[in-house]
Amino acid sequence: MSDRPRAAILLTGSELARGAIRDANGPFLARELTGLGLEPARWTLVGDAPEELEAALREGLAAHLCVVSGGLGPTHDDRTVELLARATGRALHVDAELERDIDGVARAVAERLGRPYAELAVGVRKQASLPEGAVSLGLAGTAPALLLEHEDGRVAVTLPGPPGELRRLWPRVVESAPVQALASRARPREQRVLRFFAVPEAAVALAVEHAGGEGDGVELTICARNFELEVDLLVSPGGEERAAALEDELVAGFGDALFARDERPVAALVLDRCRELGLTLATAESCTGGLVGARLTDVAGASDVYLGGVVAYANEVKAARLGVGEDVLARHGAVSEETARAMAAGARAALGADVGIAVTGVAGPRGGTAEKPVGLVHVAAEGPGGATAREFRFPGDREEIRERAAVMALHEARTLLARL
Repeated sequence: MSDRPRAAILLTGSELARGAIRDANGPFLARELTGLGLEPARWTLVGDAPEELEAALREGLAAHLCVVSGGLGPTHDDRTVELLARATGRALHVDAELERDIDGVARAVAERLGRPYAELAVGVRKQASLPEGAVSLGLAGTAPALLLEHEDGRVAVTLPGPPGELRRLWPRVVESAPVQALASRARPREQRVLRFFAVPEAAVALAVEHAGGEGDGVELTICARNFELEVDLLVSPGGEERAAALEDELVAGFGDALFARDERPVAALVLDRCRELGLTLATAESCTGGLVGARLTDVAGASDVYLGGVVAYANEVKAARLGVGEDVLARHGAVSEETARAMAAGARAALGADVGIAVTGVAGPRGGTAEKPVGLVHVAAEGPGGATAREFRFPGDREEIRERAAVMALHEARTLLARL
């Protein structure tokens, strides 16, 4: 077991437990805690039922640092602070300074929305109630981030559930003296990343085993998703030689498939390569409905490279907006290599871009045939140095097929750009 301080992440909210919304806080917090040198030993997702939440809090409080997201609002089902007080045996009290701060925010919100202040006033006192010994680290809206030191120097932190608010307040947590004290006890570790494309997870695991596996100051994890495989090596002081040997083994065996040594998404790699070459980029999408463009515009600063895209779902749009020949559509169909290539060329022409990326396929659950089944996808990329296209047959449901198609289209563009 690691001798580093352990952290527990508690994600609260019945909407999360029911699957009504996806959690975005757990991965963020885990990465941040790892960067501090702490061991994110447990994630727990729990609904708003008091007995369930209190039990989860008691478990989480056994860790050196327990970080809780959600349940800090003014409504009846926002119970995190109340139950944290109960779990730590602390009384609740109203912090006068915090109450004034929340009151000021609430009045401004009421004025901006044109609503009576009385509608918001009822929650101000509730949100300003803290367990004895807790301190506020700041507000996001009317929700405060709280820090409480409790038994044996352990620390509990509560943060708002909305990801933007949580991330805005997280630096205050990191800067706090109790969290800094925990981080100072952690042995700093270097993270090395190797990312491979279209390499079997089992093959990499076998190579790691042949190289002697982890240990000697190196912890290694392998994660596969959508045909990308990421190998993370967490290297403690003294483990550098062992890490280098593992890296050398993996690069020797799979170097042709190595596409990155950092965690930038493939969209960012495509954009960065276009910048290096002074090229602009456009997309043409059918079955993905704009997902490729969305991945590109998820990257801050994409506008200096990415000009835009055409979502051409209907054949009429493929012909009219992208210039796909009606003879191509009639002879080969909308889901074909020929159409994908024509769409990539059409994106370049329609938007005046140097590079075009295209994807067309059958995402399902209906529309497949024996010749062109659900999961059949064609991607293409075209640039100043030529063009490339590939066919894939993806398993999965509609969402999975569309996601995989978008990833593959970006990798096809990455491969094309790597040759320039």
